[in-house]
Amino acid sequence: MSAAYNKFFINGEWIEPEGRKTLEVVNPATEKAFATISMGNRDDVDRAAKAAKSAFGSWSNSSIETRKEVISKIIGGLKSRGDEMASAISSEMGAPMGLAKTAQLGSGLGHFMNVLNILENFEFEEVRGTTKIVKEPAGVCGFITPWNWPLNQIACKVGPAIAAGCTMVLKPSEIAPVSAYILTEIIAESGLPAGVFNLVNGDGPTVGASISGHPDIDLVSFTGSTRAGREVAKAAADGIKRVTQELGGKSANIILDDAPDFSRAVSGGVAGCFGNSGQSCNAPTRMLVPQSRMEEAIEAAKAAAAKSVVGDPSAEGTRLGPVVSEVQFNKIQALIRKGIDEGADLIAGGPARPEGIEAGYFVRPTIFANVSNDMTIAREEIFGPVLSIIGYKDDDHAVSIANDTDYGLSGYVSGEPDHAQAIARKLRTGNVHINGAGPDFSAPFGGYKQSGNGREWGIEGFEEFLETKAMMGAA
Repeated sequence: MSAAYNKFFINGEWIEPEGRKTLEVVNPATEKAFATISMGNRDDVDRAAKAAKSAFGSWSNSSIETRKEVISKIIGGLKSRGDEMASAISSEMGAPMGLAKTAQLGSGLGHFMNVLNILENFEFEEVRGTTKIVKEPAGVCGFITPWNWPLNQIACKVGPAIAAGCTMVLKPSEIAPVSAYILTEIIAESGLPAGVFNLVNGDGPTVGASISGHPDIDLVSFTGSTRAGREVAKAAADGIKRVTQELGGKSANIILDDAPDFSRAVSGGVAGCFGNSGQSCNAPTRMLVPQSRMEEAIEAAKAAAAKSVVGDPSAEGTRLGPVVSEVQFNKIQALIRKGIDEGADLIAGGPARPEGIEAGYFVRPTIFANVSNDMTIAREEIFGPVLSIIGYKDDDHAVSIANDTDYGLSGYVSGEPDHAQAIARKLRTGNVHINGAGPDFSAPFGGYKQSGNGREWGIEGFEEFLETKAMMGAA
């Protein structure tokens, strides 16, 4: 029997939506519905935006201590309901339970904890000569978030917005909405005043577009595909809204000839690409290796792929769950076949489900070698466990290949530390991981080129929710 999550949270209350259309939420491991949600419309967004606008005057003037208390209670709520949250994430988008409990839940907690630390020391005012520079809340925010890291992507918007004194309307992905519902229940019990946070479920063309174009919303923060990001920006343009976007990626992982442990760097790159079933915008999906060491890279990559256990997300030892939907599964299958047709060497995986799996949107962990950077699999964001290994002649060639993409979200370099850092400086990306360094919640996250604009995470992400006022003669 499906659980019903059919109400919206508007102005501090769980209310019936304006429309009566519902959507089944499908578990991608079983292809069966396990929940339903209501699908909002323009009127629902209007009610939520008006509530957020009404609450802004009071919340924008709230004390820092009050904001810290609310965020602390949200952190406590996430910890106490952590198992429930992880289970919801696993059911709605297929993450193995180990990943859901650690990375998926942990990243959401990490963002709320990070913004709490920022509030401890952030200077909202400074004096320059006789002028006082004041940082103030940016206004009413509209948030449109994706399914691949559902709690993470909500937390890194909602947390700093609350801390900055903004009010907001959230539309989570309709594909993975249950985790957002649980977070909303936690927020409802945190002491946050009515209207500061509002939840409206629905799809992008209806609710997302309504949020992007609503006259009472001052700032739109969107995470998703580059294609959808263009539509958000267009809808927001008439209102001259502030728009921040974290979009697609096709990140290069350059393994230099002087990498301290070449095989380990290759296997780490495979694991990084396959993590979350390849459904991460910053996944290292293009591995660049010296052409002279291509065969060595192939052997290490094949060995790493063999350890990538695909299966039931609830089973111990599962490393890869399903991809999120039938649409995504079919897209990935088509791109795998495209890689074969265009002449890349298939060294692991391939089309169709893994052997022995009859149901669920499971993809075979797939590696192509001797890929050229003009092949479709090297140009398009596949968003599945598919790795392209590309050979390079020298450092300049590697940097040229890495930067030859429409995207610029992340990059990875393994090598002698000074050498790796020198290469990292040449990459046109918002993030670079050197020698296996992991994510840092205090560091800014965002991209160059068609990977978006603005930043999330850290102080830079917090400041996206602030306006700057110069008060001449006030000091």
